[in-house]
Amino acid sequence: TLMKSFVLAAGLTLAALPSVAFDMSSMSDTERTQFRAEIRSYLLENPEVLMEAIGVLEQRQAEQQVHGDVSLVRANADALFNDGYSFVAGNPDGDITIVEFTDYRCGYCRKAHPEVKELLESDGNIRLIVKEFPILGEQSVLASKFAMATLQVAGPEAYGMVNDALMSLRGDINGKSLRRMSNGLGIDSDAVMDQMDSPEIEAMIASNRALAQRLKINGTPSFVFVDQMLRGYVPLEDMQSIVAQLRKDG
Repeated sequence: TLMKSFVLAAGLTLAALPSVAFDMSSMSDTERTQFRAEIRSYLLENPEVLMEAIGVLEQRQAEQQVHGDVSLVRANADALFNDGYSFVAGNPDGDITIVEFTDYRCGYCRKAHPEVKELLESDGNIRLIVKEFPILGEQSVLASKFAMATLQVAGPEAYGMVNDALMSLRGDINGKSLRRMSNGLGIDSDAVMDQMDSPEIEAMIASNRALAQRLKINGTPSFVFVDQMLRGYVPLEDMQSIVAQLRKDG
């Protein structure tokens, strides 16, 4: 990035060097040395030019990233928004759909969890799709399998309770702690445990991982707001602003 920024700054410098040949390959060694010296001198005297060039480069890269993300979302729309197995919260007929890739062992996912809930409750017109994306070890996988099995065995209300409980669970996630948690929530832990290692659950997790790879998502939390991707934690105020802008652009 720094090298690209320097090249941009050098391009701006050329305007101040009309007597120097443009084609570096056609320059003599003396001309090339002079050219480099002039650029160095100009940038030392005008360092703000380099910062301006870096700003232009970063803006262009951000725009390219946005356009690329929109294309990725559109190419994977069915898997994102209509997979048929992911938990759906909020308003199922909401005018804004958010997809969240999450891991129960992720500190920032835990931080985002109550803020996402607040966004849904305060807005009332948002549809949230939760993508189980366990990437932080075996305990993450175990937790996601348990949550997905709960959804299959006991339904969305039970999943919602388990999702909340797992996000706040302290200590190790293992069979004993999961059974104790589910029994405390009034969920049939035996039925859920029996379903956890089914080929169907394994296939769902594999599908989510493959989708994340196609979307160039490699961390949690990651969000898709309609056709915009945000990789990382997003504070409540920023989520509200994004939703408002999406509705405005409508």
